[in-house]
Amino acid sequence: MSAAPGCPGSLDALARGLRRDPHRPAVLTATRTGAVRVGATRGDLADLTEVCAAALHARGVGRGSTVGVAVRPGPRALAVMLALHRLGARAAVLDPGAGPDVLRSRLTLARPELVLADATAQAVAGWARPLARRARLALPDLAALGPVATVGPRLPGCAPALDTTARSTVLPRPVDEDGDAVIVFTSGTTARPRAVVHTRSSLAAGMATVAGLVGPEAGLPVLGGTFFVLVPSLASGAPVALPARAPRVLARQLRRLAPQATYLTPPQLRSALAAGARFAGRVWTGSAPAGAQLLGRVKDAGAREAWGVYALTELFPAAAVEHADKAAHTGDGDLVGHPLPGVSAEVDPSGQLLLSGPAGRDRCLGEDPDPWIATGDRARLAGGRIVLEGRVKDMVLRHAENIYPGLYEPSLHVPGVELALLVGVPAGDGDERLVALVQPSEGAGRAALRTALAGPLERMGSARPDAVLFARIPLSGRSRKPDRAAAARLAERRLGQRPAAGRRAGEQRPGEREGGRG
Repeated sequence: MSAAPGCPGSLDALARGLRRDPHRPAVLTATRTGAVRVGATRGDLADLTEVCAAALHARGVGRGSTVGVAVRPGPRALAVMLALHRLGARAAVLDPGAGPDVLRSRLTLARPELVLADATAQAVAGWARPLARRARLALPDLAALGPVATVGPRLPGCAPALDTTARSTVLPRPVDEDGDAVIVFTSGTTARPRAVVHTRSSLAAGMATVAGLVGPEAGLPVLGGTFFVLVPSLASGAPVALPARAPRVLARQLRRLAPQATYLTPPQLRSALAAGARFAGRVWTGSAPAGAQLLGRVKDAGAREAWGVYALTELFPAAAVEHADKAAHTGDGDLVGHPLPGVSAEVDPSGQLLLSGPAGRDRCLGEDPDPWIATGDRARLAGGRIVLEGRVKDMVLRHAENIYPGLYEPSLHVPGVELALLVGVPAGDGDERLVALVQPSEGAGRAALRTALAGPLERMGSARPDAVLFARIPLSGRSRKPDRAAAARLAERRLGQRPAAGRRAGEQRPGEREGGRG
């Protein structure tokens, strides 16, 4: 079965095209002033890929092999993925932010024959562990889990370098059949990790969808650091700029680069906007909820269009919506747009959204293939568009009534609110208190916020929260999504600290105005 080598934006298309115009920039970086630097040309990427493929082949990596990858996004990581794809091996992607115990269990499940790690990942697991904790990075001792090879510059204490001087006399022909391509770990526990398996064809279909959605033009820069940005853009002939980490540098980078398209997570967008960033072209965001207010701020900052992308590890991308349509949505729930071409959507009897399509994962590791993906999101289909109503597992039970936070949270994102969550706090006898945790935007006055929130709270009817707390909402994971469990614990602590005869500053009872009851 073919791995869809002709799909635009696919790994196969990229690998074939790198030798064309080898001197053109491929991966761009930024200095502290935001000035553009060429991190790798298209020829550099082709050379790196060839060297990696030869070194891996010399170590016995081939069709059906599993290789762990703990390499920071950039030219080396992309070359490793291209080399594994050429050889027909599958990559098990390792996230340093998951914690050592979780990663140990994930590696045990995936059983890679080799782990490729850069010096930073190994330092996180070794001598730099105390410093890495501050950056929320942690890895187990990789060498204790199996063979490790260092990709890129090697530091003291690192595993032996991948032998990039190895030159196989005859590299096998590039694999042109479908098969497992990548393992990505998602939910699950330390005891029972869960991993999504994408095939070569599902990756190709996902990248083709991205290429069709974004439509990158050759020669014009795209800004974004994810695999699903790098591959389709480079395959289309567009150089890709890796986003600067510091918000002020990112703002300078955007000004100097003026990219045709930008992909940043919502936290990155908020930080960039706070640093005075201006945008050009079309801006895309996903990986975490993005409300109409945030998309509107991006357009006010110069973007021609601002898009929210609904995507899952199991199916990327699934749906997309532009700010104008999202802002015009007046009903309950979070409008995420029409399913993208090839994506089918249904709602099961429990209200859970089910998705299927060529870009969908083949299976979860250790399980049988299933064409339908249970998203874990409650949703309804309105005029063919998907409207999310919250996570199935995030349900709050109050007074024997099931409350789904995602149905009401969008209405809390009034001007001056950066983030807002509804969480349940134990109230005894299996019941819960419903608490709105609100993170104000920088400079927003709390009195004005209370006034702005009064209307949305009133319209929530029986789902009106028992308390409103102003606080910074905890984030987690690489994409910095709101951490509901941590937010619920924060709300519980704050409520438990209230004086017996009153309440803490920053808490508002619904319907109460500044200085007294309404």
